Amino acid sequence: MVTSMARPAGGPADVPPDASIGAPMGTQTATQPGTRESTPDPRFEERRHVPDPEVETLELSLLLEAVAQRYGFDFRSHERSAVKRKLHGLMARRGLRTISQLQDRVLHDAAAASALLRALGVAPASMFDDPDEAAQLLAVAEQCLPGAPLPKVWLADCAGAEQAWTAAVLLAERQLLWRTEIYATVPSDDLLEEALGASIPLDRMGDYQRSYERAGGSGRLSEYFHLEAGRMVPVPQLKSRITWAQYNLVTDASFNEFQLIVCRRALPDFGPLLRRRVLHLFHDSLAVLGVLGIDRELDDGDRAAGNYCQVIAGQSWYKRLA
Repeated sequence: MVTSMARPAGGPADVPPDASIGAPMGTQTATQPGTRESTPDPRFEERRHVPDPEVETLELSLLLEAVAQRYGFDFRSHERSAVKRKLHGLMARRGLRTISQLQDRVLHDAAAASALLRALGVAPASMFDDPDEAAQLLAVAEQCLPGAPLPKVWLADCAGAEQAWTAAVLLAERQLLWRTEIYATVPSDDLLEEALGASIPLDRMGDYQRSYERAGGSGRLSEYFHLEAGRMVPVPQLKSRITWAQYNLVTDASFNEFQLIVCRRALPDFGPLLRRRVLHLFHDSLAVLGVLGIDRELDDGDRAAGNYCQVIAGQSWYKRLA
């Protein structure tokens, strides 16, 4: 199931990731047939261009402002160190020397914009890639879901289809899924389309089975998937319990009441002001006695901390008391 709650105007078209973010014009040379393309010495490349920190700080601010104005995706309140690290990775993969070169491509090429949004977003998860987190999710779900007539789970800024499938399999094993609705939201239409069309290579199922068992699973993971065009996809009964939607944590309002909200992978990249805004959004969206799963423990600076109690000692899962 898929729904669209909010879509930023002028978003980039659906295109392959990282397409057309090439090296700067004029820096590529043709390779003659039968000759080997030379590989630049990375030490020489590093000596040739060391960005001025003040200039790069300005470039970063201009890029984030341009992305917000042009595409409606606002990363201006994210932690700048995390944003810069991700941008440098993208620039290195594409042979770009400056953030200004990246901005030029992002503003004039929808494929470049799509690649940028992917780079700045949450890294895609694989099934049960964090067995401890999966086991904790199952433990808190068994506390907060059974008492609700129609339980709802929100995977905010979901790390792709496999994170949602992980949650669904865990709930199915405890017979909690069949009356629970999982809402998995992602920030862009490209990511939404990816999630809806996702599948698993058959040869990964053995590794996933072992990770599933480490997370406390006791059944056969293959029971929740079937073979389709040579790849594994969820069975209809499991897939139908997940509602996918495009949703922007930075700008959108609360859209439902949930018994469980999980946002552990996106929050570390949020700056202090954005983090407070998002935690307030989650508070408004969480039912009393519902559970919130976040990236780190609440501290005295979190305004709503007094309304929560820790569910698992030393872990950042919190039950709302008021």
